This record gives sequence, structure tokens and C-alpha cells, in this order.
Amino acid sequence: MKLSEYIINDIKPLDGASKISDLQVLFNQLTFSHMPVVDSAGGFLGCFSETDAHCFESDKALMDYNYAIEVFFAREDTLWLDVLEMFAKNSANILPVLNDKNDYLGYYELNDIISLFSESPFFSEAGSVLVVEKGINDYSFSEISQIIESNGGKLLGAFVSKMKPDLVQVTLKIGGTSLSAIIQTFRRYSYSVVSGHVDDNYMERLKDRSDYLKKYLNI
Repeated sequence: MKLSEYIINDIKPLDGASKISDLQVLFNQLTFSHMPVVDSAGGFLGCFSETDAHCFESDKALMDYNYAIEVFFAREDTLWLDVLEMFAKNSANILPVLNDKNDYLGYYELNDIISLFSESPFFSEAGSVLVVEKGINDYSFSEISQIIESNGGKLLGAFVSKMKPDLVQVTLKIGGTSLSAIIQTFRRYSYSVVSGHVDDNYMERLKDRSDYLKKYLNI
């Protein structure tokens, strides 16, 4: 399904000449974090946030507070991962959508985009999640894929979930096999396994051997 099919246009954007009171009424009726604003010709100006709207004088026009307008939007052909990033960067649950002429087409709602994300194989396919860590200059996705596939696993998804100056964490969704052999191979390739898993009996075996050694030494 094309992402543009999720565009909603049931809420008419406010004109810049509208009163702040009009904006406040809309925010009291809706659960949006922002409200799109257009000029008198219908050109997109940006968005007012709910937080700002309740701080302004209600009898003033929106354009009296044009310094508070936040300009963020998606194009109708923007990829859904980029759309998701825009939501996060702007702490918004609504994202205006414009065409290549900057005409306002409608908006995306955050819940719709998240539901689309949840339909991806990373979430919908059966499998196990594993988080591995390695030096930022030492890891590669080709190596990660090779480790998984050489042990009979199927990589359903992967993304960099944390990045530090010297380390990177990669979250993996793996299907098709037990994780034990995969985890051991990651360790042989100097990856640290950050997440625990029921299939990972490496630490349990070390503990058993340590307990056995202590028992032996105490004889």
C-alpha cells in the first residue's frame, strides 16, 4: 500500500488571520500536538503547537505570533521511515503533507504510520530479537548477515539502535533457527551480545563450570 493512501484531510488548516481562540478551541476538541496553518492564498506556512497556543492571548491573530510557527512537513512521496523520523524530530503526532508545488494535501497521523511499521516482517514474522555490540569501525552488516545465515538463520530485519563514539549496537530480528549457535558465532567474531535470550546458555554453562571448579577446589 502506498503511504499517500494514509493522507487525511478531514481537518481544514487554519488561516493565518484566524484568532488564537479558534486555535485553542480546536486543540480542546482534538488530540493533535500541532495544527497546520496556511496563508490567505492557501499556501502552507507551518504549524502551531498546542503548548504555544495556550500561552498566547486569545483575541490576537495567529500571524501576530508568526515567530512561533514551526515549519515541518512531508512530501507525498516521502518514504515511511523518513516520515517516522519527522514525527520523532518534531515531537508531533500530526505531520502535514505537501505536493511538489507546496500545496497542502492533508496530514499523516502518527498512529497510522506506526501501525504500518508494525505490519513489516520485523514485527509480523515469527522470530527472536537479538542485540549485538561491536566497535563502530569494526562492525558490518554484511558480516552480521553472514554470521546469521551461515548458522541457518534468516535475517528478518536489522537497525542501528544505539551509537556511541566508539561502539554501535545493532538490533536484529532472526527467524528460522535457535539462537545458540548464532550467539556463539557472534562472540567468536568479537561481538558482545547485549540482550539475553532463553536460547543463550553460554553464561549458564560458564556458571556451572565455575561452580564445579569451586566445588573441586574445596574438596
